[in-house]
Amino acid sequence: MLDENSKIALVTGANRGLGLEVCRQLAQQGVSVILTARDRQKGEQAAQQLQQEGLEVMLKFVDVADDQSVAQLVHDLEGNLPHLDILINNAGINFDFQQQTLAADLNDVQNTLNTNLFGAWRMTQACLPLLKKSQHGRIVNVSSGAGSFAGPRGLQEQGGGLPAYGISKAALNALTVKLSRSLLETGILVNAVCPNFTATYPGTEEMGARPVPEGAAAIVWAAMLPDDGPTGGFFRDGQPLPW
Repeated sequence: MLDENSKIALVTGANRGLGLEVCRQLAQQGVSVILTARDRQKGEQAAQQLQQEGLEVMLKFVDVADDQSVAQLVHDLEGNLPHLDILINNAGINFDFQQQTLAADLNDVQNTLNTNLFGAWRMTQACLPLLKKSQHGRIVNVSSGAGSFAGPRGLQEQGGGLPAYGISKAALNALTVKLSRSLLETGILVNAVCPNFTATYPGTEEMGARPVPEGAAAIVWAAMLPDDGPTGGFFRDGQPLPW
């Protein structure tokens, strides 16, 4: 069991890409990190990679789209953790750039919402008792400019594309505001972060994507905010974004 003085973070969808790099950067700052993944083999490979770098990482498995999986994870954590300081809702699916709103497969949209929106909501509700035991609770929802009403390449700039992904991220932003207002009296800060177009897949750097460490740093910034930091905001690289 980790002791009362440990700063503890849990990151969902952390076996690759941004999630894995967020785990790395948090652990490099002395945070005890719980790396979670759906896939056992991929999760084990990711955790071993960080452990071989000398970083303190604990591996757990969870499917954020599944009530029972989330409940089992949190039941296990409550028996082993004194508190949880940081929850990073990073798990996300389905960048559906080839789909159009009028012809969208609604089952596909529903599945996307179940992970990108309800997954974060489900994890937050389940982890809240542990977060309330922290003196410096932080919740970070990894969002996207694709869910912005005003930003470039946002909801009004996609020509009807990205229906499932864009709408799920707009809803995640709305959830961020609602959570922040619900938790004002607890001192838990809740923010949404857009890491920008990040090179999480081969070939995307040639398309102008930023390096993964830069996108991850934007998320880590929100996870490590001081107690007088913002809550209920939408940020990229520490700067406010339009909703």
